[in-house]
Amino acid sequence: MTTRYALLLEYDGRGFVGWQRQLNGLSIQEVLEAAASNLADGAPVAAAIAGRTDAGVHAEGQVAMIALPKDLPPHRVAQALNFHMKPYPVVVQSACVAPADWHPRFDALRRRYRYVILNRSARPALETGRVWHVPHALEASAMAEGAKHLVGRHDFTSFRAASCQAKSPVRTLDRLDVRRDGMHIIIEAEARSFLHHQVRNMVGTLKLVGDGIWEPIRVARALEARSRAAAGPTAPPDGLTFISVDYDPPLFPRAG
Repeated sequence: MTTRYALLLEYDGRGFVGWQRQLNGLSIQEVLEAAASNLADGAPVAAAIAGRTDAGVHAEGQVAMIALPKDLPPHRVAQALNFHMKPYPVVVQSACVAPADWHPRFDALRRRYRYVILNRSARPALETGRVWHVPHALEASAMAEGAKHLVGRHDFTSFRAASCQAKSPVRTLDRLDVRRDGMHIIIEAEARSFLHHQVRNMVGTLKLVGDGIWEPIRVARALEARSRAAAGPTAPPDGLTFISVDYDPPLFPRAG
C-alpha cells in the first residue's frame, strides 16, 4: 500500500540548476526525492511538480506530489521532509493526502508568477538574487500599457524559448499587471499554463518599453510577428517567483 501526498513547497532557486534533475548540478527535485527516500526505508521516491522552474527561479507556492509506502499523518511527512532537506533552502509549508487520480501538473487550473525589478541606482544588498536590478529609471505606466496587448488567447511564439517542448504556442494569458511600488516594479502573470521562458521573455520585452526604446504598441507587433527575434531579450531568472497554483477543490488554504 502506498499513500500519495500533495506538498506545498517554498524554495530559493539560487544555487540550483532548477527543479528538474540534471547532470550538471544539484536540483530541487533531487533534494526533495533524497529526503523522501528516508521516509521510504531508502527506496527511491519520484516527485511530480505543478510547474518546472529554471535555475535561479524561486517559489512561494509550488505544489509537488510524492508516494510513500507508509500511511503517515501529513504533518509528520512535512516535518520529516523539512528535517532531511536541511540545510538546503527548500521547505514543505504544508502537506495533505492527495486525492485519487490527482496530478499536480495536469489538474492545475491556474498558475501565477511574480517578477520584481528593483529600479534604483544602488545595487541590492538584502534582495540580491531575488530581483532584477535596473539602475536607470523605467516608466512603469508605459510598461503596463504594453502589457495589455499580451492579455488574452494568442500565439506566443515570439515569447517562447527555442528549447520549448510544448506542442502548441497558443496560450491564454488571463492577467499581466505591471505596477510600481516605491523602488520596485512588480509584474504579475496568471494563466492556466505558460510556455518555457514566456514570463521572462515578456518581462524583457516590457523593459524595452519602460526604457523608452519601444512604444507600447510595438509589443502587439512583436506578438503578431510570431518570431522570437521580434520580441525583447530574456529577463534574468533572479526576479521570478512561482507564486501559486489553483485546484478544484483547493488543496491548501490560501494565505491571507
